[in-house]
Formats: sequence, structure tokens, C-alpha cells
Amino acid sequence: MARVKRGLASHKKHKKLLALAKGYRGVRSKLVKRAKESTLHAGQYAFAHRRQRRRDMRQLWIIQLGNAVRAEGISYSKFIAGLKLKEIKLDRKILADLAINHPEDFKQIVTRVNS
Repeated sequence: MARVKRGLASHKKHKKLLALAKGYRGVRSKLVKRAKESTLHAGQYAFAHRRQRRRDMRQLWIIQLGNAVRAEGISYSKFIAGLKLKEIKLDRKILADLAINHPEDFKQIVTRVNS
């Protein structure tokens, strides 16, 4: 049976890994072992922070809504409770967008919730 030399495959794998680690500081972008550790950790952080970004955006929408409805003389919690009571099925993202970009339409929603 013929001997298999894996130098080419290893070299390709290492080059791919170092390309992923490009831009990392110092040894992390130069040595294969350190680059592998760094890219694995970077992947974990990226995964966690994709979820964190969703939480942050929801927080932002709630703050924007709270400010907009407070200007109309109602609290955020009463506004959300009124939306559920009137069965207005708009999520916080859409409501925050309406409050910022279309304030007249948002005022109509607030008056419907208040009545």
C-alpha cells in the first residue's frame, strides 16, 4: 500500500485558519495553535452576541416607545396593556418605528388605546 503524505492538506487547513485570524493581535494571527484558539473563542463570542444584539434592540424599542407615549400623557405599561386589550397586534419594533418616523400615525394608535 502506498504511503500517504498529508503535508498539502495540513498546509491548506492552516492557511485557511490563519486567514480567519487575520487582523488579530500578535501571535494570535501568526501561530496556528494560537490562531485556532482565538477563532474558536471568537466564534463563541459571535454566537452569544448575536443573541445579545436582539436583547439590546428590544430594549431600545421599549425606551423609544416609553418616551413617545409619555409625551402623549400615558405610561408605557398602560399603553402595552391597552394594546393587548384592544387586540392591536403590532410589535414593539413596528411601534417604535411609527413613533419616530410617522408620529401622526402613532398618535392615532395612542388615541385608540386611550379611548
